Amino acid sequence: MTYRTRYIENSIDRILSAKIGCEVASSDDDHSSNKKKKKKKEEEEEISMAVMHLVLSPPSKSLLSSSASSASAAAAAAATCRPAVILPGLGNNTGDYGKLRLTLEGHGVPSVAAKVSRLDWFRNAAGLVDPNYWRGTLRPRPVLDWYLKRVDEAVREAKEMAQGGSLSLIGHSAGGWLARVYMEEFGVCDVSLLLTLGSPHLPPPKGLSGVIDQTRGLLDYVEKNCRNAVYTPELKYVCIAGRYIQGARIFGGSEINVVSTMPVDGDQVISEVAIANDVESSTLNASTWRARFVGQGYKQVCGQADVWGDGVVPEVSAHLEGALNISLDGVYHSPVGSDDVSRPWYGSPAIVEKWIEHLLG
Repeated sequence: MTYRTRYIENSIDRILSAKIGCEVASSDDDHSSNKKKKKKKEEEEEISMAVMHLVLSPPSKSLLSSSASSASAAAAAAATCRPAVILPGLGNNTGDYGKLRLTLEGHGVPSVAAKVSRLDWFRNAAGLVDPNYWRGTLRPRPVLDWYLKRVDEAVREAKEMAQGGSLSLIGHSAGGWLARVYMEEFGVCDVSLLLTLGSPHLPPPKGLSGVIDQTRGLLDYVEKNCRNAVYTPELKYVCIAGRYIQGARIFGGSEINVVSTMPVDGDQVISEVAIANDVESSTLNASTWRARFVGQGYKQVCGQADVWGDGVVPEVSAHLEGALNISLDGVYHSPVGSDDVSRPWYGSPAIVEKWIEHLLG
């Protein structure tokens, strides 16, 4: 505690003690009005002296040093964190990423999400009149010009935050490969990191029965025309895949067989075992059918059903050769339908902890 602080505290203590003593004395004796006024004036003068001492005395060197250190540390932390631009996935809107933005901000990373509504995605229907859609040779432009424009607007806003520094792009789902299209069309000079979350980067294999390219050639275009992934000091690609559920084929090798080894003795025990087996069988059947359903979705993306993925995008499709590829267990695909505890998605706080380091460098 500094001398100035002790002085002020002692002065205030004396004033309060004097005031209390005065009040007690007033209750016992009947002081004259002049004495009361004189006492009050003395108190006011002492308070004024204490306040003047506080205002006019310079702060201690230790206080200045501490404040300067804190300010420098805060400035240094802010300087090392690039602003991030979030690219929404197919069917998602800007609001779906509100909590992710707050989580990033808590780590010192400012962010902007491209302004996209769910209705905006119906603009893609314009591709239906393009013959390339039916041939499976669709290109991102002009069908997705509306999306690229929204991304560019968000990038411009982030540039103002960066004040001449670089940016990070965070692409969720289709936003990941659309980020690659954006970088190809608009340049990468301001981008030092592309981090993708559950993005289907690879086109499905050709010629497989029951497999239809749902992007109608868009991923073929991206694979052939967008630059290869790299992981260099100047530009880093980080591709994150989730392992939430393993798919299963509809026929052959997908069934889960349950064999009870519990010994039985008596009709009652047999009955109880039968009920237990029925419940377990029912649960397993539900899980099996779910795995088969998810597996059919995986098959449309990578050509295989019995692979791991985040429930929508297979793990193998979410990685890129040349990138830093990461797989996270128990991570669900989308913020819609997710739960930070039982079904966390890529942007849940606990999951962000696993990849935030790439945005802080």
